[in-house]
Amino acid sequence: MIGYYIHHHGRGHLRRALAIAAELPTGSVTGLSSLACPPEWHGPWIQLERDDASSQPQSVDANGFLHWVPRDDAGLRGRMARLSAWIRDAAPALLVADVSVEVAVLARLHGVPVVSVALPGVRTDPAHTLGFGISDAVIAAWPAAAPDMLRTADAGLAGKLHPLGAISGVPVQSGRLPRRIEQVLVLGGAGGGGMSDDDIQDARRQTPGVDWVAVGTTPDNRTGDPLPHLRAASFVVTHAGQGAVADAAAAGIPALIVPQERPYQEQFTTARALAKLQDLPVIVSSTFARTDWREVLETAGGLDGRQWHAWNDGRGAARAARILTAVADRAGAPAEVDA
Repeated sequence: MIGYYIHHHGRGHLRRALAIAAELPTGSVTGLSSLACPPEWHGPWIQLERDDASSQPQSVDANGFLHWVPRDDAGLRGRMARLSAWIRDAAPALLVADVSVEVAVLARLHGVPVVSVALPGVRTDPAHTLGFGISDAVIAAWPAAAPDMLRTADAGLAGKLHPLGAISGVPVQSGRLPRRIEQVLVLGGAGGGGMSDDDIQDARRQTPGVDWVAVGTTPDNRTGDPLPHLRAASFVVTHAGQGAVADAAAAGIPALIVPQERPYQEQFTTARALAKLQDLPVIVSSTFARTDWREVLETAGGLDGRQWHAWNDGRGAARAARILTAVADRAGAPAEVDA
């Protein structure tokens, strides 16, 4: 049994977990999350109490050594007690933390090996250093060729970090040949970040004859399945979240990427790496509000969507599953005893 902790913020953590769990034997992965069990999940699911319901959380970072442990919080006590009870009863071979330093440390204190999921950015703080340090392996959903994706203070991380390539719930397409841009998909996300209605209207005025479609930019146009919209579009405008970039790459269509403010410089780090990699069909921009959309679309029409294969070749989730299996198998093997 593998436990997979899934952070409830946004949808990217859940979609990554779904993709990886699908590569493992059915029923072998237990989901652990404050989120409700999604219908696509095939296995046990433990729904945890929320630990962020208080209007005035106190001492949330334990003097800077952790990320989120609000003092005297009933939800935190409940979720940690439930996790401990599940570990006691299920005796998992492994716990995946995507992402929570606190859950990773809790599992390791119970003697359970841990695989942590790394997110991009500058993560040199004590909590990240602790989480990476106690992990048996660290997996990352970006290609090995992506430069400067993660900065940490853990000197031993290089030996256990596994860049796997992007992981997306969208099947990888062969990619679009260069061609005139006829439909633009503006893709937002549950975590926020996307063009405003005013920006989209302005872009429409600048590009007569081009169809602009907005998905995920407001609560009213969100969807759990962006695939039909990606397949219909010839260009996507989105933020630099891991899921959004992975989906654009899977669809094989050129993209304009605008990084948004996130903790630890997460999206700015990804955007810089995208800009540095040669031949990716991507334009990195500092803003959605532009007066040159006609020129942008002309440039995008010359980009080759097949080049996204270097970022997302469709095998990232399978590689992750192999890492998890190897760590779990190693944990279950009898310890070697010196003669």
